[in-house]
Amino acid sequence: MTYWLTIKLVFRTLRARTGRSILTILGIVIGVAGVIIIISLGAGAQSLVLGQVTKLGSNLISIQPGKSNEKGPPAQVFGVVINTLVNEDADALRNSNRVGHATAINAMVRGSVTVVYENRNIDTNFVGTDEEYPRVFNLNMAAGRFYNQAEDQGGANVVVLGSTVADELFGGTGVDPIGKVVKVKSASAKEAGGVPLRIVGVNVSRGTLFFQDLDDQIYLPLIMGQQQLLGIHYLQMINMKVDSASNIDQTIAEVTSVMNERHRVKSESDVDFTVRNIADAVNILTTITDALKIFLVSMAAISLLVGGIGILNIMLVTVAERTREIGLRKAVGATNGAILSQMLFEAGILTSLGGVFGIIFGTIISYILALLMRHLGYDWAFVISLTSVALAITVSILTGVIFGLYPAFKAARLDPIDALRYE
Repeated sequence: MTYWLTIKLVFRTLRARTGRSILTILGIVIGVAGVIIIISLGAGAQSLVLGQVTKLGSNLISIQPGKSNEKGPPAQVFGVVINTLVNEDADALRNSNRVGHATAINAMVRGSVTVVYENRNIDTNFVGTDEEYPRVFNLNMAAGRFYNQAEDQGGANVVVLGSTVADELFGGTGVDPIGKVVKVKSASAKEAGGVPLRIVGVNVSRGTLFFQDLDDQIYLPLIMGQQQLLGIHYLQMINMKVDSASNIDQTIAEVTSVMNERHRVKSESDVDFTVRNIADAVNILTTITDALKIFLVSMAAISLLVGGIGILNIMLVTVAERTREIGLRKAVGATNGAILSQMLFEAGILTSLGGVFGIIFGTIISYILALLMRHLGYDWAFVISLTSVALAITVSILTGVIFGLYPAFKAARLDPIDALRYE
């Protein structure tokens, strides 16, 4: 019964100071909501990364120019131009006597272009690659076909459009894009008016892969991409599909052996390439998202700390304002324990309410952000874990208790005679 009366007294006191209570709760709400949102975003980002593995499969290997350590990406990722990977490397890796478990290999370069058809033009990206690209990346066609080996090796003027590019150029016109001729312009293109290319296919919608829109790009023969659009004679990447994930390690060893031989690698300092499987890329991205999540959670913890200091400040002011009330209660028989309980209840209720509203607010914001990411084309999962909710509630309650202890003890130790004389 005593505790029930204490709770009623606490709520009556908080209602009497509604504005101050709301402002105090707000600091906790922001901190708890921040924790919920950050943990949800981290889980969503990791689900996105793992989803990319499902799209590609776990049996994919990439060979990139430039050496990198096991925990970081090659320098090419940061925009550094490295020309140590060449077409002959890809040809050597196609030797089944040297790399026995490879089922498909494609070499590729990338760049930015403007695609023009009649009075329509769009800025997009291109992939210069060979005829094995569909086998490596499971590319299916919505219309037409992918270019063949003869067209690729001969550098034929053919192109395959991503679904978004096809929609922007031909959507609503009723025109079948297959067989039509578009012009492709790049900053390095030899033809000032653009390279004319005949459309032979349109791929099905593929969504995003590692934050890249696979539908907003075009595909054309490797030689054309290298020589006519980029003006280069090297590769940016070689991709290899392995017959089974269990043969990945053996295949990496075989690829490394071939590349070491071709690049005359005699010591570790001579290595000028990187061999990675998709699991490595996932591990790197997961490490990055984990580190970012820890950093952002730390920022949210600072917000909770600020909210806790606000609780401390408010409770100290409350004790000062209610000194005579506390003295009167002690004079009529209230024990130190009762006063201590009342002050701790007040701090605990403030932080608990902040925690509850913070969880609600954080969940709503996390859901909105998940919807936004899905609208942008990402396979983003909306995840609110019980762990994050329990953590938020626990932290908010502990904040109230820890920062409410000093004011509560200060109130409990007041001498009733001195408190009654307080002005």
